[in-house]
Amino acid sequence: MRAKRSLLGIIGVVAWVLLATFCTGSAQAAGVPDVHTGDRVQVAPPAPHGAGAQSPLAAVSPTISPAANWIHRAQDELFDCKEGNLCVEVWDPTVSKWKIFFLYTCNRYYLSNWFNTGYYLNKQTGSVTSYFYGAQGQVLRAFSPPQVGTQDWNSVWSIRNC
Repeated sequence: MRAKRSLLGIIGVVAWVLLATFCTGSAQAAGVPDVHTGDRVQVAPPAPHGAGAQSPLAAVSPTISPAANWIHRAQDELFDCKEGNLCVEVWDPTVSKWKIFFLYTCNRYYLSNWFNTGYYLNKQTGSVTSYFYGAQGQVLRAFSPPQVGTQDWNSVWSIRNC
C-alpha cells in the first residue's frame, strides 16, 4: 500500500511540474506610466550600431530588481518620461527595441543583462542626486536633475535614483 501511495505521489508531482511549466506566462512588472499634459515627450534614439536581429535563443531581455514600470519603444517612437522619474533606456535584443525603465520610487536597483550604450533622462524633482554603481559598488556617475546623457551599461551594475 505504501509503495502504491508513493508511486501516485510521484506521478502527481511530475504532472504538477509539467502543468506549471506549460501553463504559466512570463512574470513582468510592466506598465505604462500615466501621461500628463505638459510633460516633455521623448523620442527613442536610433538602434545601437550592430543591433541587428539576433536569435531569440541567444538573446536575453534586460531586467531590473526591484521591479519598475517599463515600456518598449522602437527607434524614433515617442515616449513620455514624466516629472519625478529617472528614465533609463537599454537595448532589448529579444525584440529589437529600446526597453525604457521608469525609476520613480527611491531605491537601489540592480541590473541584469544590460549591455552596450544606452541613455538616461533625469526628470526627478528637488535636490536629489542619482548614482550609477560599478561591480565593486564604486560610484561611476553621480548627477542631479535635470540631466540627460548616454551611458555604457556594460560597467553599471546598479542604480540609486535618490
